[in-house]
Amino acid sequence: MGCACSGQKQNKTQMDDCKVKLLLELVPFDRLLYLTLDDALFVAQHDFKANDNSHLPFKKGDKLKVLQEIGEWWLAKSFATGQEGFIPCNYVARVDTLEVENWFFKSLSRRETERLLLAPGNKPGAFLVRESESCKGSYSLSVRDHVSGQGEMVKHYKIRLLDKGGFYISPSTTFPSLQELITYYISDGLCRRLYAPCKPKAPQLPWAQDEWEIPRETLKMEKKLGAGQFGEVWMGYYKTTQKVAIKTLKEGMMEPEAFLQEANLMKQLQHERLVRLHAVVTKEPILIVTEFMINGCLLDFLKTDEGRKLTLNKLIDMSAQIAEGMAFIEKKKYIHRDLRAANILVSETLHCKIADFGLARIIDSEYTAQEGAKFPIKWTAPEAINFGTFSIKSDVWSFGILLTEMVTYGRIPYPGTGQAGCKEHSHSSSYCSSI
Repeated sequence: MGCACSGQKQNKTQMDDCKVKLLLELVPFDRLLYLTLDDALFVAQHDFKANDNSHLPFKKGDKLKVLQEIGEWWLAKSFATGQEGFIPCNYVARVDTLEVENWFFKSLSRRETERLLLAPGNKPGAFLVRESESCKGSYSLSVRDHVSGQGEMVKHYKIRLLDKGGFYISPSTTFPSLQELITYYISDGLCRRLYAPCKPKAPQLPWAQDEWEIPRETLKMEKKLGAGQFGEVWMGYYKTTQKVAIKTLKEGMMEPEAFLQEANLMKQLQHERLVRLHAVVTKEPILIVTEFMINGCLLDFLKTDEGRKLTLNKLIDMSAQIAEGMAFIEKKKYIHRDLRAANILVSETLHCKIADFGLARIIDSEYTAQEGAKFPIKWTAPEAINFGTFSIKSDVWSFGILLTEMVTYGRIPYPGTGQAGCKEHSHSSSYCSSI
C-alpha cells in the first residue's frame, strides 16, 4: 500500500501524519488502544457542528490528531478531511485510554453513578465502569437492576486486579482486559445481563474564554420560558448552533450596573450544581446568557406528569444536589437570598442546578438589605423580614421552605396565608405552618 506523503523532502509533521494514516488503515481500531504514538491521536465521542469559522466540525467516530492542548478548545486536524481547526476537548477521547469505550465514565462518584443510571432513558441492565473511589488503580462495575417489591436500584461490583495483570470480579473467571470482562458479562450477566452502556450526560460545549461581552446579533431568541422580577427568560441560540438560556433586563426595574454585578458574581461562582454563566450583552436592553436546562425550573417540573411520579428517594437525592451547591456558595462567603423551587433548574437527567443570583451579595458574615429592597416573604427567614439582615443561616431557612415545595410537588408554602399574614407570623416564635 503506497502513501501519499512519501518522498525525500518530507518534514517531520508530514511523516508523522503518514505513519498515523497507515496505522488507521492497517490496524483494527480496538488494537490502537495498545499502541503509543508521538502525536496525540483522538477519536470523536459525539457529533460536533462548527458555529465559528475557526472550529473543526466532525462526526462521532472520526479520528483526529490534536496539535495543541490549551484550555477547553484544542487545535486539531481531521484525518478524514485534512482540515484543521479548534475542537471542544470534552467531545473527544485519546485512543490509548479507556475513555474511548462508551461504558467507561472514569472519575465518577458512587452517588453520581446512581443518579446517572437511575435517570430517565436507562433501563434495568444499563451499566458503566468507573474508577474505584476506595481503591486507587482499580475499577467498579455498576449495573441498574429491578428487584420485585423494592423497585429500581443500582448494584456495584468491584473489579479486582491480578498481580500478573488482568481483571476479575469472581476469582474463578479472569480476563486479560476490561473490554473482555465486559463482553463476557454482556452475555453471562451478574445480577442481570448487561443490557446497554449508561446514557451519558449531554456534554456542554465549552465557552470561549474571550467571549464574555458579545454582540446582540450573535443571539437568536427562540421560545419564551418565563418572566421574573427583573425581566424574561428565553431559550435561544448563540451563533445559530449552541442552545442557551437568555435572560433579559426589564427596563426601569434595575440599574444596568446592578444587573452586570449579578453577571460578574455568577461568572466567579463555577460549580457543577450552579447554572453556568456564559456571556452578557452590555448595551441596553442588557442580556445575560447561561447554559440551557431542558426541564426548566423545579417548581414547574414538579407539577408535570414526570415530576409527580418522583419518589421520595429521588426527591431526597435532588435536595442533596441543591445542598451541595449551597454548601459551595457558603464556602465562597456568598449568600443567595432567593432560594426557592422557581430558582432551581432541572436537566434532562434530573440533575439540579441553582440559578438566579440577582439578590446574592458577597459578605463577611451577614448582609443588611437596603431600605425598600424586595424579597420573597414566604421563603425569607424572620430576621430578614423584620430587620433586613441576611446570612447563610437565612439561606438555610429558605432551603427548609424549598423542601416543603418538593414534598408537596410544588404547592405554595403556607397555604391559605397571604404575604401580610406571613410577615405577621414572623414575629411569633410559636407559629408553625402545616405543609
